[in-house]
Amino acid sequence: MPRFCFCLSTLLLAFSVGAGASDPPAAKDKAALLGAAREVMAAQTYCALVTVDETGRPQVRTMNPFPPDDEMVVWMATHTGSRKIAQIRRDPRVALYYADHKTAIGSVTITGRAELVDDMAEILKRKRAYWDQAFPGLKNLTLIKVVPDRIEVINYKAGLGNDPATFAPPAVDLGPARRAPLEP
Repeated sequence: MPRFCFCLSTLLLAFSVGAGASDPPAAKDKAALLGAAREVMAAQTYCALVTVDETGRPQVRTMNPFPPDDEMVVWMATHTGSRKIAQIRRDPRVALYYADHKTAIGSVTITGRAELVDDMAEILKRKRAYWDQAFPGLKNLTLIKVVPDRIEVINYKAGLGNDPATFAPPAVDLGPARRAPLEP
């Protein structure tokens, strides 16, 4: 567990101060890094979603995400009245953290923007069986769509570890074109 605590505290520090470590010199190409990220993400049922509350503090909770789509966009569902919905409306910057502690394959951190989606066609497209009990009639359900702008990957099976000098993980910056501006 110490590795998990160190990684999560590092994530929270970077997220809360907006730090962005430089990529290690040995970073692999984009396709290889994204493939390694998918492998770690696919091994997990849950991830941590980090939002920012009204006081500027990071808030972490466990979520059950869908696998990322071709663009590495991640979807998940939540209750419309949840605190995370209010936090995302106020500040759409979020982070997702996936970690494999059973096989120690590695971890993935995604930073990006969350969009709230209540379109019933999109909800039905993604419907999970347990939603009938959790969200009777699919009422009070909102989808969270996380559009990544940066993905950091540790995948030991793929030979991807932290840079020994800086401890920065290999990363893919998906660029400012993917970033939605903050509302004034």
